Amino acid sequence: MHFDKVSFASIGATLPTEVWSSQQLEQFLRPLYERLKLPEGRLALMSGIHERRVWDAGTLPSEPSIQSGLAAIEASGIAPAEIGCLIHASVCRDFLEPATASRVHHGLGLGEDCWVYDVSNACLGLLNGVVQIANLIQAGAIRAGIVLGTENSRPLLEQTIAHLNGDTSLTRKSVKPAFASLTIGSGSCAFLLSHRDLAPEGSQLKFAVAKARTQFHDLCRSDQDSAGAGMAPLMETDSERLLIEGVATGAAAFKSFQAAGGWASDSIDRSVCHQVGGKHRALMLEAMGLPVDRDVATFGWLGNTGSVALPLSVAAGAHWNQIQAGERVGMFGIGSGINSVMLGCEWGTTPVAGNLPESEPVFLAE
Repeated sequence: MHFDKVSFASIGATLPTEVWSSQQLEQFLRPLYERLKLPEGRLALMSGIHERRVWDAGTLPSEPSIQSGLAAIEASGIAPAEIGCLIHASVCRDFLEPATASRVHHGLGLGEDCWVYDVSNACLGLLNGVVQIANLIQAGAIRAGIVLGTENSRPLLEQTIAHLNGDTSLTRKSVKPAFASLTIGSGSCAFLLSHRDLAPEGSQLKFAVAKARTQFHDLCRSDQDSAGAGMAPLMETDSERLLIEGVATGAAAFKSFQAAGGWASDSIDRSVCHQVGGKHRALMLEAMGLPVDRDVATFGWLGNTGSVALPLSVAAGAHWNQIQAGERVGMFGIGSGINSVMLGCEWGTTPVAGNLPESEPVFLAE
């Protein structure tokens, strides 16, 4: 898909204030660690994740999503009446019914003629939403649209810790499928897209590609729906196979990305990959022939924040001036299933609003 009328008008980002370090998580898991004689420092060493953030207990995803959406709207200068579509696209949502987008739409004060719905596609939800809104703008159906979401890792982390400490039958081998759950963090992000004449200095979305290798749909899955305050989710992940097949899917998608945009690897000024961890990042960049020093990463201090991981990294990169006007930016998404969505952008002066830190945390320097 190609676009010549679509801009990223603004980005809104909201982060929790409560931080759980990997060292803290290992303290929470002391019964398991002592029982299996696991070495301290294992979590950070294996993943490259030093911290992740969690929302206050009882936080509904719609609440931070409204904050992120309001920040994006204010930063853009676009009137709420111009926004013709709202998509809430995170894995986490308030309830099974109604759509979380409904409460967010009300909280943002958008108009009655706005298209309002949820999209769910694991870690790719927000990127899928970007493409849907971009197509509506390109077709002339709407003038602007907003895609946003909030991931809440607290229930998953708490349930995983309780399960690992309580199941005395676990071995070093059988505990592996739960490891990925301990890398998950919380966060919220909103992308406001518009017709270029509403944001002429904004970053231009140029093209998008998708790749589906759904024969690997069972490598990462939750055993129950995590919507609603009463749910206690657990996840089971074949991390090793998911890494291999995810990188292979990303490499295949990148070939389509290059063909669609005519972009050689050395012409991409900045890359932003899905934020899984250090090993995934290294293998993805190697497979695409892209250098680490041009890549934007946030997993070290945010963990894997699911559908908002890549958007938050784009926000942080722009906020820290790692992504600058005039640069070609590749957004390389991977989601369990396994699917990939990749976007090619020419960056402008898209404003970023919210509570991101003013500078990159020092332990991200590798």
